[in-house]
Amino acid sequence: MTINTLNKNNTIIDFEKIRADFPLLQRDMNGKPIVFLDSGASSQKPQYVIDAMNDYYTNQHANVHRGVYRLSQEATDAFEKSRRLAQHFINAPSEKEVLFVSGTTDGINLVASSYGRKFLKEGDEVLISAMEHHSNIVPWQMACELAGAHLKVIPINDEGELLMEEFDQLLNERTKIVAVNHISNSLGTINPVKEIIEKAHAIGVPVLVDGAQAAPHMKIDVQALDADFYTFSGHKVFGPTGIGILYGKEKWLNAMPPYKGGGDMIETCTFEKTTYNELPHKFEAGTPDIAGVIGLGAAIEYVQQIGHEAIGQHEQELLEYATTELKKIEGIRLIGTAKNKASVISFLLDGSHPYDVGTILDKLGIAVRTGHHCTQPLMKRLGVPGTIRASFAFYNNKEDIDKLVEGVKRAKRMLS
Repeated sequence: MTINTLNKNNTIIDFEKIRADFPLLQRDMNGKPIVFLDSGASSQKPQYVIDAMNDYYTNQHANVHRGVYRLSQEATDAFEKSRRLAQHFINAPSEKEVLFVSGTTDGINLVASSYGRKFLKEGDEVLISAMEHHSNIVPWQMACELAGAHLKVIPINDEGELLMEEFDQLLNERTKIVAVNHISNSLGTINPVKEIIEKAHAIGVPVLVDGAQAAPHMKIDVQALDADFYTFSGHKVFGPTGIGILYGKEKWLNAMPPYKGGGDMIETCTFEKTTYNELPHKFEAGTPDIAGVIGLGAAIEYVQQIGHEAIGQHEQELLEYATTELKKIEGIRLIGTAKNKASVISFLLDGSHPYDVGTILDKLGIAVRTGHHCTQPLMKRLGVPGTIRASFAFYNNKEDIDKLVEGVKRAKRMLS
């Protein structure tokens, strides 16, 4: 099925037909039809995205922003079309505020490095949460170490929800930036980022939002949130790996020094002095991942054809169904039971190590994630070595959940 057959009015969406758009979901794993429940790590790609990237390499390949010949202009047009698609995808005010980065990790590192060099001083504080991915911890640790600043952590309760009264206490005149995820990759908790932003802005503090887990599942509106920075990865929103988006308010991007130096980010260059290019090129040094950018644009088109409202409703039904069915298994312990969740269910099976359960599920053709999910401090806070994590996308169905439940039951029998 091509993208043109999708319902643009989001009234009747046949998710079973949509599954056919994803070639990998048609294959077997260990001799069993694959049940892919690891989209939180990286989502599968529809044929529409694959075709867009192949078409670029077959018919359009040339470097961008550098040539006056027609092929280069065609490649540049396709490249910049993806920027406009990304702008509308997150409702950014200007395409100048939409930067191509290699992914969420790169986006956070860019802000931590560039904003940190400009604005962090000795004694300042950076505020993150206890449920952050390592990618939203380590860059800030590095920035704080260079500046002599301090990293402060918003605690959580046992259900995996931020303690907002503690946030209120931590936020003060020494705070120079707040960096939090929109949705926890380990727990599925949807954090109150709009409230966080409002409170931070009340004392003039900017906020970065890690949107890696949110962009595939919900409509992102950076203007409604009033986020200062928002970043997400292409590979989690059904696009290619190695590409992502960093949105930044123009006032901050203009004030920050470049993250990398090289071609395309300069206005003039001499041995004595370099002046920098205008936004967004100031932060896009070197030849970019052109095919990745085009693939990301195709993925955005694909998701928008389905619609976030339909996606959210379908995935919420899957989450509720999985939660209900897994809780029926004796010895199951759910990790992360926030009232407001999306598309992730983490659990443990009494007396069994997550890796052992995951290995048995693999033999049954079921792909889940096991381990600490790049959130070791969170696992320590919850007192667990790691979890088994099933993460859903709109191409999953209740049959996938049924197979997961039966697989966990089988693992329990084998490991007890």
